[in-house]
Order: sequence, then structure tokens, then C-alpha cells
Amino acid sequence: MRARGPQRRRVAGVVAMALVPLTVAVGVAWAAVTDNMFPTLATSVTCWLESGHPPCQTDNREVYFYMDSSGEYELESEDRATVNAAIDGEYRPTDLAFHYDSSPVFEGDAETDIIYQEGSTGLSDGAAGMTWCNALGGKPYKCDQQYIRIRGNGDYTYARVCHETGHAVGLQHGKYSTPVLDNTDGRLGCLVTPSDGHPHLGANNRENINATY
Repeated sequence: MRARGPQRRRVAGVVAMALVPLTVAVGVAWAAVTDNMFPTLATSVTCWLESGHPPCQTDNREVYFYMDSSGEYELESEDRATVNAAIDGEYRPTDLAFHYDSSPVFEGDAETDIIYQEGSTGLSDGAAGMTWCNALGGKPYKCDQQYIRIRGNGDYTYARVCHETGHAVGLQHGKYSTPVLDNTDGRLGCLVTPSDGHPHLGANNRENINATY
């Protein structure tokens, strides 16, 4: 993360929830129907440096992102436009501040937060995209740099960018939420599965983002 800023009220609530299960609602904005921001009572409290684990929080509200512009994972122009549209339409209205990083940093303690790629390497046959943490962000539940990889050939949609970007800031599927929701529950907005099932972030995800960052 390029800049460090204050973490807001939800973190203390999550710690309290981990210690006292009866305080599930502590720290989550009242309008949210579920807490689906990592960590929850349905996840560990540790961010893992590989795919296949629940996604982690980013390490700051100032989110610097980069779209791969050369090589194997370069985004085509229409896919770059889709990323920008989804960030503008869904994430800029939240308390997160997104900035394009034209000079990305891939090592050290101030790495570019989100790297968008186009490709299928590492994706299972049934997956259109994935998000994983590449470097921890100073606390066990935060990530300093996350990668988003989505297939090309029409799979790089607005809804999938919304979905994977949600993972990159810590939002979970329904089965990892507290209380647990079905992964197809429409109240999860673009965090439903399959990942192209809903185009918008939705009120629940916005509330969780704003309560965290």
C-alpha cells in the first residue's frame, strides 16, 4: 500500500466476536444483513499467501491498482475499460479511495495493492477468475498486494470485476459470512456465485466496506 491511514471501527468488533460469540453484530453497520468482511466467525483470522483460502482485507482505505499492460497477462482494451467502469460504478462511492498506479511496485512494504490480470493459468476448469494474496500487510488479516486473474474471451465482465475486487478488499462468499448465507443469496450483491450472477456491489457489501475502512 502506498499510504497508511487509520483503520476504522470494525476491527475491534471482529476481535470481540472471536472472543465472545454472543457479540456477533458488534462492529458491523446495522444496515448489513451479514458480516462478510474477513475475518468472520466462519474464517480463520490469518491471511494466507496463496489461492484457495478466504480473501483478506487490503491494508488501507487508499487502494492503488494496476492493470497488466504487457506479456502473458495483459488486459485487452475493452477489459481495461470494464475494470475502470466497475471501480467507478461500485467502489468509488464507498469509503475506499481507488487510484490507478502507472508505476506499480511489486516488492517492499508499499506494494501496489491490486494487480489485475487476464489469463487462465492456475484457474480450475469451472472457475472464471480468482483472487489471491501475494504479500502480507503488517497484520495477520491484511494483505499488502493481491492479484486478480480473470479469463479472457468474454469472461472479463463488469460483474466479475465487481466480484473479484470485492474479494481483494476482504469480502467473502455467503458460506464464510456471519450469519451464514447461501452463496446465491441476492443480498450478497456481486459476491454471489457464480461470479457473473449480479452486477452491483449492493447495500450489504457497501456497509461492510464502510464499517471497515
